[in-house]
Amino acid sequence: MTDNAPRVILLHGLWMRGFALAMLQRRLRDAEFDVYRFEYMSVAAPPEQAIARLRKRMKALGDGPVHLVGHSLGGILGLLACRDDDDLPPGRIVCLGSPLAGSAAARGLTGHWGGDMLLGRSRELLAHGLERWDGGREVGMIAGRMPVGLGAFVSDIANGEHDGSVAVSETQLPGIAAHCTLETSHTGLLVSADVARQVVSFLRSGRFELP
Repeated sequence: MTDNAPRVILLHGLWMRGFALAMLQRRLRDAEFDVYRFEYMSVAAPPEQAIARLRKRMKALGDGPVHLVGHSLGGILGLLACRDDDDLPPGRIVCLGSPLAGSAAARGLTGHWGGDMLLGRSRELLAHGLERWDGGREVGMIAGRMPVGLGAFVSDIANGEHDGSVAVSETQLPGIAAHCTLETSHTGLLVSADVARQVVSFLRSGRFELP
């Protein structure tokens, strides 16, 4: 890998840690990216804390593009970190199954005993999402449509395409540059070779390579 390889920061989702991103990290490194994993507390700490730390990490990587790839909650945090990015290095963002428009599963959990505790400080952000993307970065979304997961038991996502946790419709947000849907589950987005190829394509060109 060369010293001027494009840099990518990976962000995990709710209830996860950075090791969940190991397969995606390896595949992006094989594609000649310089890849870093960003750890944060998704339940116990407020999202604002992770956002501030992420912005600091992006600046610390110096000049040149710094891309973000975020799974689920991680994608939402990435967008919020870059919404006002005048002082950040340039780059693109890829979201993997992120409920940018709000999560019915998260809203459903809040109606069950212990749901608020499971979602922690990220509850409001996951439940309601964003209204639109007005930031300067190109954002691409990869959604899954393999319905393997528990989301259908606490919400009505089974009424349409979903990845077991997030409905495809919840991943669509006005203002993003590109959206694609692949045959994978919510967790499968982290290990799918097809997903990794589409991530590489968007980071390099700002578009997905679809048939």
